[in-house]
Amino acid sequence: MKTNTEKFEKAKQDRAKYVLRLYITGMTPKSTRAITNVRKLCEQYLKGCYELEVVDIYQQPKLAKGEQIIATPTLIKKLPLPLRKLIGDMSDAERFLVGIDLKSKKL
Repeated sequence: MKTNTEKFEKAKQDRAKYVLRLYITGMTPKSTRAITNVRKLCEQYLKGCYELEVVDIYQQPKLAKGEQIIATPTLIKKLPLPLRKLIGDMSDAERFLVGIDLKSKKL
């Protein structure tokens, strides 16, 4: 018989791993706000189940071109599929959760 701790660990392993990439342009106020907001939301809603990569398109322009980034900050949810793109500083938690498919959109 499994203990509660074992059940919790199994549930945590079964949960999808989120792979996120945040594109920013330098350390502007909007970029730093987006980084802070995404990290906070990920820790709150995806703790232990996410990877976040921050890409400064000034330093790595080829990555941005390959992803067809047209505005920054842009957050791309690579996994789990389907791929999703969100533009903005991620200050709206509801929009973030709907955008990465953690919450369904209210009609």
